[in-house]
Amino acid sequence: MGNADDEPLDQESLPSEPVVLFRRWYEEAERAGIRLPNAIALATASAGGRPSIRHVLLRGIEDDGFVFHTNHGSRKGTELAENPRAAFSVYWRELDRQISVIGDVATVSAEESDAYFATRPREARIGAWASRQSSELTSRDELMERVAEFDARYQGDDVPRPPFWGGYRIAPITVEFWQGRQHRLHDRFRFERSGDGWTIRRLSP
Repeated sequence: MGNADDEPLDQESLPSEPVVLFRRWYEEAERAGIRLPNAIALATASAGGRPSIRHVLLRGIEDDGFVFHTNHGSRKGTELAENPRAAFSVYWRELDRQISVIGDVATVSAEESDAYFATRPREARIGAWASRQSSELTSRDELMERVAEFDARYQGDDVPRPPFWGGYRIAPITVEFWQGRQHRLHDRFRFERSGDGWTIRRLSP
């Protein structure tokens, strides 16, 4: 998988904060032309511990966490209300890299959710109103009727954020960076939260 030995990962070159390396790798993925470099596999779990996973788009890489947005009534929204913990992984095959994050989750402020929602295309904002995400549909016609209903209700470009839709921030507890190397002798480093800082450990591949 790729010419990984050209990109070794060594502890001496690691920053003290994992978000610094996360941003660096993300920017390199963007420059490499990877389609949807912000697509992450997000895992949540019910109160009873049964996990579920799906892909979502990461919309913020911040000093205090990683942000995505969704319908609060969706399966993941319901699970996060019951069990506010999550994990996600991103894999950039072209760079032979992956990052895995585990953390605690909290909703972002209404102001932050409003600001992001306003950047979405009008059609996506209408879709957020129309979709009762994760609920059963009798047919696609039912969904499209709801789209038409909200398209008529909100004329022009003034489509407010639904009260049931908003952002979540994953505050990381552990962040693991994986760099592929030849013969499956990969480089792996785990940043683990320790007080106000991070402990860094090299892991076996």
